[in-house]
Amino acid sequence: MQSRSTPPTRAGGRPRSAEADTAILEATRQALVDLGWTKLTLGDVATRAGVAKTTLYRRWPGKSELVVDAVAELFDELELPDSGSLATDIESVVLQFAALLGRPETKTALMAVVAESTSDEPLRERIRTSIVDRQKRLVLTGRARAQARGELPVEPDTATAAMTADLIFDVIAGAVVHRALVSAEPVDTEWAHRFTLLILGGLATAASGQGAASA
Repeated sequence: MQSRSTPPTRAGGRPRSAEADTAILEATRQALVDLGWTKLTLGDVATRAGVAKTTLYRRWPGKSELVVDAVAELFDELELPDSGSLATDIESVVLQFAALLGRPETKTALMAVVAESTSDEPLRERIRTSIVDRQKRLVLTGRARAQARGELPVEPDTATAAMTADLIFDVIAGAVVHRALVSAEPVDTEWAHRFTLLILGGLATAASGQGAASA
């Protein structure tokens, strides 16, 4: 698992405090649960975190950036096991992801930033770079391990490999978010197992298609 990252240090500024960053991000998530997106202010977050507002503003230019980083820190908790089986690895990540989405702070924060990003392109880009691109590490690592074990074929070129990785990520993330947050249905062991079989079946079909195309 990659280590959690914090916003970059300002050039020429005072040294960053990891403790302050942790307190601010935790306070942001709790404020979202208590107040919601509309009522949340950086001043309230600073008070909850026990830091001066200037400390917070030195780290984040606005509420959107702060909330995205608070959500990204939660997603960095996701781990990809190395069980020796692609199916088992996928099921584990799906169940971890669903459990994460079930936490009030994750659910509130994620829904808030996604809704706000519909009319804010810079915010959408920050979500892509801070959350989506960072979590694609799970797909890339899992696929590389599966290819080394012979469970998945190696794609014929880098463009195809990148497209496949994007598709896998989008399908898994989209399905779990929709079921957990939109449909409000349980993501239990049985669902995760059946969903994984569907994913693996799709990957096998895609691999067969690539083989036929290259023949």
